[in-house]
Amino acid sequence: MARYREEIEAGRLRVLLVDESHWLSGDLQGYVWGRTDERIEMPIVNERDRQTYYGSLDLLRKRLVIQAHAKGDTTETIAYLQCLQPQFPGQRLLILWDGASYHRSHDLRAFLAEVNAGLAPEDWKLHCVQFAPNDPSQNPIEDAWLQAKIWLRRMSGLKPCFSALKALFEQFFRLDIFGFPQTPHVRKLFMN
Repeated sequence: MARYREEIEAGRLRVLLVDESHWLSGDLQGYVWGRTDERIEMPIVNERDRQTYYGSLDLLRKRLVIQAHAKGDTTETIAYLQCLQPQFPGQRLLILWDGASYHRSHDLRAFLAEVNAGLAPEDWKLHCVQFAPNDPSQNPIEDAWLQAKIWLRRMSGLKPCFSALKALFEQFFRLDIFGFPQTPHVRKLFMN
């Protein structure tokens, strides 16, 4: 990744670490403790209360862009990538993300081919690179999602409805009260 250093420092290339977080109405409750030899059943109030958030961390600015989507799939992923492009005018985007199936789908590859049509690979406007499989420690956004969930669980006594839970989740990121402990580790990948 050090080969991108000059472009990153010159502001021609923006590196974004992208991930999704899937929320269900029961996420505020956290964990249940019980005997290992007994099954614990938890009632689900409304299985339809769910929300997917896409997020991207701008590694240099430490800016996180989150956006709510109906679900995590190819269509929503493309919509999120389209939302990111105008936020960084005149810059190429290098997207680093996990190996979700919709990150590798035929439709996503077709979208990237359209965006990058006629360009040499080193000039692609949007280039996506997959992290090593099964290693969420490589992506600091995983830390952001976890910090938000922990923060919300501390408020579990409030018993917010799901729409209030989503508002609190979004507020957590607007307040900018989270930190990215993995950022120095990941930054070394690009700056060494």
